[in-house]
Amino acid sequence: MNTLKGNTIYLRALEPNDLEFVYAMENDQSIWEVSNTQTPYSRYLVKQYLENAHQDIYEAKQLRLAICKDQDFPAVGLIDLFEFDPKNNRAGIGIVIQAEGNRNQQVGSEALELLIRYSFYDLNLHQLYANISVENTASIALFTKFGFEKIGTKKDWILVHGTYKDEAIFQLINHKF
Repeated sequence: MNTLKGNTIYLRALEPNDLEFVYAMENDQSIWEVSNTQTPYSRYLVKQYLENAHQDIYEAKQLRLAICKDQDFPAVGLIDLFEFDPKNNRAGIGIVIQAEGNRNQQVGSEALELLIRYSFYDLNLHQLYANISVENTASIALFTKFGFEKIGTKKDWILVHGTYKDEAIFQLINHKF
């Protein structure tokens, strides 16, 4: 898969020239809560990650794609499949859009729709799940728009600035297979 194309955005594999973008995303403390990041990443570690990003999802057990608005523009966000489990045909899914100006512009919505379609029709997954802070109403609205259902709440799951927060788990089952 080189790219997944939508109406206004496309998803593509990470490239070596994404180093500064991924480095900035991984070290942006304002999104650590949604990305489960706890410590900064060095450019060296991000460079090593990008050098191994060519691994197949079956080998790496994850897939991270850049969200781009246009062929001539750099990435505006990242969307991931993680904890890929081919035996049980499931994976976790997460998305983050870097700049506030690109949020609420349907970028995330189109990216999520593309990755759901890819997951169900190309990877033949049976289900996807997302872990979302109960306070993250924008993400909850985005995922429920595509049929994800809340199946539970993990109490005091995330420690943020000395306060424990609940995290909900949402699930989307592909009933077409």
